[in-house]
Amino acid sequence: MSIHPVLLCGGSGTRLWPLSRKSYPKQFAPLTGDNSLFQTSAQRLSGQGFAAPVVVTGGDFRFIVTEQLSQVGIEPGAILIEPSARNTAPAILAAALKLKGDALILVAPSDHVIPDAPRFRDAVLAASEAAQAGQLVTFGIRPDRPESGYGWLELSTQPDADFSPVAQPLARFVEKPDLATAQAMLEGGKHLWNAGIFLFRADVLVAAFEAHQPEILAQVRAALEAAQSDLAFTRLDPAAWGGIEDISIDYAVMEKADNLSVVPYGGVWSDLGGWEAVWREGEGDATGVVTSGEALSIDCENTLLRSENDALQVVGIGLKDMVVVAMPDAVLVAHKDRAQDVKTAVTALKARGVPQAETLPRDYRPWGWYESLVVGGRFQVKRIHVHPGAALSLQSHHHRAEHWIVVEGTAKVTVDDEVKLVTENQSVYIPLGAVHRMENPGKLPMVLIEVQTGSYLGEDDIIRYEDVYSRGQGAKG
Repeated sequence: MSIHPVLLCGGSGTRLWPLSRKSYPKQFAPLTGDNSLFQTSAQRLSGQGFAAPVVVTGGDFRFIVTEQLSQVGIEPGAILIEPSARNTAPAILAAALKLKGDALILVAPSDHVIPDAPRFRDAVLAASEAAQAGQLVTFGIRPDRPESGYGWLELSTQPDADFSPVAQPLARFVEKPDLATAQAMLEGGKHLWNAGIFLFRADVLVAAFEAHQPEILAQVRAALEAAQSDLAFTRLDPAAWGGIEDISIDYAVMEKADNLSVVPYGGVWSDLGGWEAVWREGEGDATGVVTSGEALSIDCENTLLRSENDALQVVGIGLKDMVVVAMPDAVLVAHKDRAQDVKTAVTALKARGVPQAETLPRDYRPWGWYESLVVGGRFQVKRIHVHPGAALSLQSHHHRAEHWIVVEGTAKVTVDDEVKLVTENQSVYIPLGAVHRMENPGKLPMVLIEVQTGSYLGEDDIIRYEDVYSRGQGAKG
C-alpha cells in the first residue's frame, strides 16, 4: 500500500524574520540549501512507496506551491486551500477526509530539516505496519540537548542504543517543559522530542474525531462537501470553515486517544524554529561562524552572518554569539540567546504600521514576481519577472500610465486592439485607461522594467477583464 504524504504549509514563520514573513514564510525560502524547505520536504517523501503529495495551504501561497513543486518535478495529488488558519487539527482532518477509507497517510510539516532522507523514509516504512493495524503513530526525535522550546514524548520503555525505528506504546505527551525538567528528561533516556509528524489510516483518524471531536468532524466534513474547484485547487468552504475551533491535532485527539504508538528516530532533525537553530544547522568554520551570501567575518565566534542580497555586504568584526541577517529592506541584529524574541519585534513593527513586518520587497504572483526599485510621489519603478508561458491579466488602470522596457527575453504586449512582440531594449507605452496585458511567449523568463506615473500607484487600481488564474477584481497583479 502506498503512503500518502500530507504536507502542511500554512504557517507565517515570524521567528525567522526578516527572511520569513507573512507574505512569504520560511517554508518557501532556501534556508539550508539551493531548494526551499517545502521542496526538500516534498522530495524527501517522494519515490517508491509514496503517492503524490496532498498539500494543505493558504490561498496566498497556492501558486507558490505549484511553482515550487514543478521546479523539482513533483505533481501534487491535491492542493487544499484553507480559507483561514485553524491550526493543524482541521487541516489534517480535511486531508484525511479527502483521501478517504483506509488510505495510509503521513502528515509532515513542510519546514523541517531532515538531512538523511533515506533513513527517515526507512523509519516511516517501519512504522507502516503499526499504522495499518489501526495505531495513530507519531515520530519521536532523539534529543541532544535539554530543549525547552519543544514538546516531548514519554516512551513506555527506553529505546535501544541505535534508536531502531520500532513502534511502541506512547506513555504520554509532555508540554514544553522548563529547562530543569527538560534536563531531567534528557538524562532519563525515556523521552523524545515531539516532531509533529504522524502516520495513520484515514479511517482511524476519522474515528478518533468521531469519538473525541464530533463537532469539528461535522464542520470539516461540511467544508469539504461544499468545497469549490478552482483551477488545480480545492477551496474549502469559507462559511463552514470559519466556525471551526483553532486547535492542534495533539490537543484535539492525540492526547485523548488510546491507540497511540511512537517510533523513535535517531537521525538529525530540526524544525528551524529560530535563527539560533539555523546557526546550529549551518556549516560553521573552526570558530563556529556560519556565513551565507555576501558576508565576511573578522575575529567573530559562534555567530551567524547572512546577507540576502548580492549587492549588500555584511561584515562582522569581533562578534560573539550574535545573529546578523540583512535583507534589502530590513536588518536583524540580535544575541543568539534572544533570537526567539524576533516575534516581539515583528509585533512592535506591525503596531507602528511598518510594511516590513509582514511583506517582502519582492511580491510573488502566479505569473512570476515583481519588486519596487524606486518609489516617488507620482512615480514608481518596478522590475517584473514573468515565467515562460505565463501571462498577466487583461486589465486597465484609472490613475496611472505605464512605460515598459524589456531587458530580458521577449514580451507579447496587448494595448487596446494592438498586439505586438517587444524584444530586449525595446519599449512600449501604456496610456492611462488603456486595456493592456503582457505575456511571455518564450521558453525563458522575461524581465522588464516598468515605470508608472500618475496620481495613485496602489496595486488595487486595477480593472480586470480576463485572467487565466481566475482571480477576482480585488486580486493584485
